[in-house]
Amino acid sequence: MSFDNAIKALSVDALKFVKNDYVIGLGSGRAASTFVKTLSKFVKTKKIDIKCIPTSMQIKLIAEKGGLRLIDADQIDKIDAVFDGADQIDKNKFLIKGGGGALLKENILISAAKKVIIMADKSKFVTNFNRTVPIEVHPSARKIITKNISKICGGAPTLRVLDRGYPFVTENGNIILDCDFGIIKNPKILRQNILNLAGVLEVGIFTKKPDIIYRAKSNGKFDILT
Repeated sequence: MSFDNAIKALSVDALKFVKNDYVIGLGSGRAASTFVKTLSKFVKTKKIDIKCIPTSMQIKLIAEKGGLRLIDADQIDKIDAVFDGADQIDKNKFLIKGGGGALLKENILISAAKKVIIMADKSKFVTNFNRTVPIEVHPSARKIITKNISKICGGAPTLRVLDRGYPFVTENGNIILDCDFGIIKNPKILRQNILNLAGVLEVGIFTKKPDIIYRAKSNGKFDILT
C-alpha cells in the first residue's frame, strides 16, 4: 500500500460530490490527474452529463483521452465544484499551489467555485508554510519584481527554468519566480503585499479555505478534513 493507492481510493470517494449537469473545475498535478481518470470512468458508467474546465494542458489531454466534455472558463458564469491538489496545506487550511505553473487559472476556478475539494498526501500538511512560493509575473516586470520581492517582501526569488536553462513559461505567456520566504507565519499579509507589486499576475498562496480536504496516508487509506 502507498500514497498512490490512497489517492486512487479517495478519488473514488470524491465522486460523491459530482452531480448531473455540474460544471466541474479540474486542477493540475498528480492527485488531480488520478481524479480525472476516475471521473472519466464514472461519467461513462453513470451516463451523466457534466462540463469540465481544465486548468492546464496536462489535465486537458488526460480529460480528452477520457472522453470528458470540456469547455473554457469564459463560457460559464458558475462552477459547481473544483477538484485539485496542493503543494502544501497549513494549519489555517490555506494552500500553496503552482508547482506545475497553473496557479493563475487554478485560483480563478477555486475563487469562483461553490465547493472546493482538495486532495493531497500526508507529507503536504504543515503547521506553517516552509516551501517556496510560486509567483506568476509578466516577463517585462522580471527584474523589478525580483528586486522588490527581496526589498519589500523579504523573499529570495529564483527564476524557474527548464532542464536546459530556458525560462519556464506559463500557458498564459508569463514567467514564474519561486520565492523563498523561510517560515511563513502571516500568509494572508504576504500574499497581499506581493499582489500590490505591479507586474505580479498571481501568487501561489491561496487563502480561500477548501470545503473538503482529503489527506492520503502511506498505508493506502485516507481521512477527510472539513
